[in-house]
Amino acid sequence: MPDLPIPTLARFRPRLLTALQGGYAKDRFFKDLGAGITVGIVALPLAMAFAIASGLKPEAGLWTAIIAGFLISALGGSSVQIGGPAGAFIVIVYGIVQQYGLANLLIATTCAGVLLFVFGLLKLGNLVRYVPVGIVVGFTNGIAVLVACSQIKDLLGLPIANMPADFFTQLVVISQNIGTINLYALGLGLVCVLGLFVWPRLWSAESPIIPALDLPGMRRAAQFNARVPGPMVALVSLTLFAWFLKLPVETIGSRFGSIPQGLPVFALPDFSWATVKLLVTPTLTIALLGAIESLLCARVADQLSSQSRHDPNQELMAQGIANFVTPFFGGMPATGTIARTVTNVRSGATSPIAGMLHALTVAAVVLLAAPLALHVPLAVLAGVLLFVAWNMGEWREFAHLKHHSNHYRLLMLGTFFLTVVLDLTVALQVGLVLACVLFVRRMGSLFSVVAVTDQPLHFALNGALFFGAVAKLDAITQAVEASTTPPQVVLDATHLMALDSSGLDALRQLHKAVLTRGGSLQLVHLQTQPQEVVQRSGFAAEMATA
Repeated sequence: MPDLPIPTLARFRPRLLTALQGGYAKDRFFKDLGAGITVGIVALPLAMAFAIASGLKPEAGLWTAIIAGFLISALGGSSVQIGGPAGAFIVIVYGIVQQYGLANLLIATTCAGVLLFVFGLLKLGNLVRYVPVGIVVGFTNGIAVLVACSQIKDLLGLPIANMPADFFTQLVVISQNIGTINLYALGLGLVCVLGLFVWPRLWSAESPIIPALDLPGMRRAAQFNARVPGPMVALVSLTLFAWFLKLPVETIGSRFGSIPQGLPVFALPDFSWATVKLLVTPTLTIALLGAIESLLCARVADQLSSQSRHDPNQELMAQGIANFVTPFFGGMPATGTIARTVTNVRSGATSPIAGMLHALTVAAVVLLAAPLALHVPLAVLAGVLLFVAWNMGEWREFAHLKHHSNHYRLLMLGTFFLTVVLDLTVALQVGLVLACVLFVRRMGSLFSVVAVTDQPLHFALNGALFFGAVAKLDAITQAVEASTTPPQVVLDATHLMALDSSGLDALRQLHKAVLTRGGSLQLVHLQTQPQEVVQRSGFAAEMATA
């Protein structure tokens, strides 16, 4: 027996090394510096908002953006991807904290980091590309709905101490406390959402106000303002507004106290094998969602950027290292982030150095201006997250469902409703199983048996004869049983593209039925793969000696 080839492991080679080969010119550095600072400013409010929405302190999001963001860029397989806390993790992290506690979240994240690194080492990165787009769209839209629902409490300023993680229970609790709505908080949140929609359009080339004003320097000012991130504008302006008028709204300081200005403290979680076994489900959830989210984000970056395509296995290994290290500093799960990555690309990033500078920008702001964040109203952060949830969802896909097949509709809507109603993990598992079942059904429907002549019984096999299509050979068996003379069966396999063990077994059963009636079976014009299966199994010899 020939020796089986030993599978090779993925090579650990960060894209940063490739980007720096042949020199790193000054003009590239300044492009990366500008992109890094811009993305850092965008990441600052989002990192705090994601952490707070996940039931954590704001510094958990900030240090995740800094540490994980730096490691993912420095060690990753993409030239322009930005890593950090993501909106997709809000619901998962909140549920884990509610059910298992913060300490166990850190352990689950660390274990997920190990899994992600192993995924990349074993070259499993390409498998994410096989996830059907219907599952991705339904999953993403479901997460967007859950993120938006989780922000209703802070948007309305409701004094609810502990929000449940379940979607319907959240709606019940909110409805029970709707009479305690804070109109000041609602006003700030709505103005924030409206401003985030209006701000980029206000300074775009199609904006009517620029030619209308036609003042000296107006176009240059418009170009500058167009590059200023909307979330930062909303955060600063509405925080100053609420502080100056002393509006009675809940802020980061009133709920969480001060944000540490110093470097985070390294602390080992209290690991034990018994705890790790209890955390298998949340660990797998974090690892799978992190892998899918980061690699989908990297694919988006490839489409937008002129840089070389990402290495999915290297990206997973970097995501694993980041998620393994960050919990030791009190961080939360990290993955690739589409909004910040797109901002990075559009800001002119040329290498992973832009992502590293983004992390250093967030660190500088935290170390120098952390006390100012205490005055940020939570309703404003809720508005930012509502805007993120809106941009996260692919809502047009619901309107376009009529143009898709029933398989796509079932996959997308099923995954969407399961994500919202039950659980993200359940939705992903059921969605993948459903996709496999629908694929088998579809492939089975493509296989056909065509009768060519009655004497001899000549049939043409078209497609793939596998376990999902073997029932279609019943038509040949019925013709054999109905034959009044010893049946001479000829199967033309010119268009038989594939044959599996179930298909081979079905052919053997057909052969036995033919022999029982004193006839013969011929399998002619075999393609390469079916011929190898027939020869290796000995079925060719059985037909020849019968």
